[in-house]
Amino acid sequence: MNPISTEKIVQPVPEPTVRRMPTYLNYLRDLAKRQEQFITAPTIGRVLHLDPTQVVKDMAFTGVSGRPRVGYLVTELVAALEDFLGYNRTHEAFLVGAGFLGSALIQYQGFRESGLRIVAAFDIDKKKVGIDIAGVPVFHFEKFRDLANRLHISIGIITAPAPAAQQVADLMVGWGIRAIWNFAPVPLVVPDHIIVQDTHIYANLAVILNKLKNINEI
Repeated sequence: MNPISTEKIVQPVPEPTVRRMPTYLNYLRDLAKRQEQFITAPTIGRVLHLDPTQVVKDMAFTGVSGRPRVGYLVTELVAALEDFLGYNRTHEAFLVGAGFLGSALIQYQGFRESGLRIVAAFDIDKKKVGIDIAGVPVFHFEKFRDLANRLHISIGIITAPAPAAQQVADLMVGWGIRAIWNFAPVPLVVPDHIIVQDTHIYANLAVILNKLKNINEI
């Protein structure tokens, strides 16, 4: 007879729930600034256009429960969401492609508030190598491997041109990167254990323009 396992089964968090969490946090941080003490799931749902039942389900993944008649304690929920999202920890990343998009991401202060810190950028353009962007140094791409190993970097951001994106991803994987945030408008082929998140700006723009076109034709 097999012994009864006493290990706790961790329920995976659905990706749609994870995607909603930053929206919850931004709203709750605003409430905290206004010194609001409590908030109910129906109120959150109404403001964020969500079903209150979905709000309760989502919040359950943080380990925080609402109190009868008063709802959630705002400061407690903010802290729980920051911990859930990892915003209260620093995650260092390397960025490859120090062009206009890469430079904009480096200078975006919201990443620091979310626990992401781009500590170095890389390029092969001699005009970019050696400069600083908002205090972040730009190195030649050939230095990526050594610095990634030395600094134990696990996150790579790709803002390189599309034709180079797959090669950059292959090298990142070989050099120890475990998660890739891809801004290049091409799908990446990587091993199953590598995390890839695509953010294709052109695809989102295409959706906007198509919807606008349909409205104009009505």
